[in-house]
Amino acid sequence: MEDNQNKNGGLNKSLKLIFVYTVATGSIFTFVNYWDSVFYGYCGTGTFLAFALMTVAILPIALVYSELASLFHTSGGELIYNTVGINKHVGFLASWLIMAAWISVPPAVVMAIMTWVNKTMHLNLGTWPMVGCAAILLILYFLMSIQNVQFLVKAQAGMLFCNIAVTILTGFILLFSGHWHLANFGNIFTSTLDSVHGIPGWIIGMALLITPYFGFETVPQMVEEGDFPIKSSKKAICGSILTCGCIYVFYYFCVAGLDGLKDVYAGFAQDGFLTIATMQNELGWVFWPVVVGLISCLLGMGASLLGFWMSTVRMLYSMANKNFLPKIFAKVNKNKQPLLPNIFLLILSLIFIVLQNSSDFMSAFFNLMSFGCACAYALTMISAVCIHHKHPDWKSSNTVKGGDAFRIFAMVIAITIAFFCTLGQGVDSWICFFVYLLIGGIIWLWMNLVNWKKHPVEIETPDGIRKF
Repeated sequence: MEDNQNKNGGLNKSLKLIFVYTVATGSIFTFVNYWDSVFYGYCGTGTFLAFALMTVAILPIALVYSELASLFHTSGGELIYNTVGINKHVGFLASWLIMAAWISVPPAVVMAIMTWVNKTMHLNLGTWPMVGCAAILLILYFLMSIQNVQFLVKAQAGMLFCNIAVTILTGFILLFSGHWHLANFGNIFTSTLDSVHGIPGWIIGMALLITPYFGFETVPQMVEEGDFPIKSSKKAICGSILTCGCIYVFYYFCVAGLDGLKDVYAGFAQDGFLTIATMQNELGWVFWPVVVGLISCLLGMGASLLGFWMSTVRMLYSMANKNFLPKIFAKVNKNKQPLLPNIFLLILSLIFIVLQNSSDFMSAFFNLMSFGCACAYALTMISAVCIHHKHPDWKSSNTVKGGDAFRIFAMVIAITIAFFCTLGQGVDSWICFFVYLLIGGIIWLWMNLVNWKKHPVEIETPDGIRKF
């Protein structure tokens, strides 16, 4: 039977649970062999321990997300949770914050891919040729994004599993290469970050590692297209975190014991590709570093880009359906893909790669994404507590054990991570962040002065459609 949303020109309800899981996992599991330089700079050889601790810290937040996701059956995630829990203004802010993280991914990914290609092929391209090639890549991903969702998720799943397989295999190869020794670990709590107010730089660096975990919140963006019981969304949310967390811990443990890692970082790889550079410059390998780059950089980063691209598009689509944006943003093409959100994201990504500073964009983007998603998580945890108190009759199939005590515990974790992320922000990251907030502020003013006066916010809740 054709889904009602299809009849109304909406999204196509056809996604199996496995593909929603791969969208989330593919979004999370990226930049493994590019941002490894950032991870090493922040947490040194103890990066594996930082990832283990962050996995434990993120899980309570993910469980609260699982509880919320099974209450609401339309895409929107943070937009819905914070509007229902607090008000529409906080709902807009939370969705705008999480999109700061998502929107940062496409330009960061295409520039990262071009950086690897430029280095590996010894092309010696300047800034503008790099930007031009990155723009072509963005257009190709855009053309993929407006195809049928089944094509998108299957392409992303293939990229993801290739990346996972090569990453795990590389870990074992490094571990048994003869160049791995426990003595190379040294002090695992070293960091290039300075202590702030007595808080060690390593702890601040660990908090900034929230970026390699954000992506599980893409699941609520896909539930509207999910062809599975809504309670199963918990499997995709928590499964994606546990999958990536276990691989992160294993892989960076294998990397930490390599000969010459510190010297390669200082001499060759502060701007990315630490593991690949170590295999090339210290171990003298030629073939395998290229394989890792092809699979991990090209396919792995591509999987992440598609995951966040789909999520950003669906958030904009949801904002239009709920009267946060003009209804034209909810129009779909013949493949049931929101058209204007896709075009909007392409234009915004093209602007980002033109304006970004190629010398420090990697760390600026990384820190901006960390702070944006940490703040969105913190607001959502607060809203989860508020929803429970406002609507105690709403029963989630994924209710957290411990009730409010657990929700408040998750909220404290999210707020703590967000605070630590502020300590690691540089001037460039703050400038990017406030410009982004300014754009959001202009849209918010338009909604207050024009749109909401004509069209109140409408959200589907367990009690039916409600106006806010």
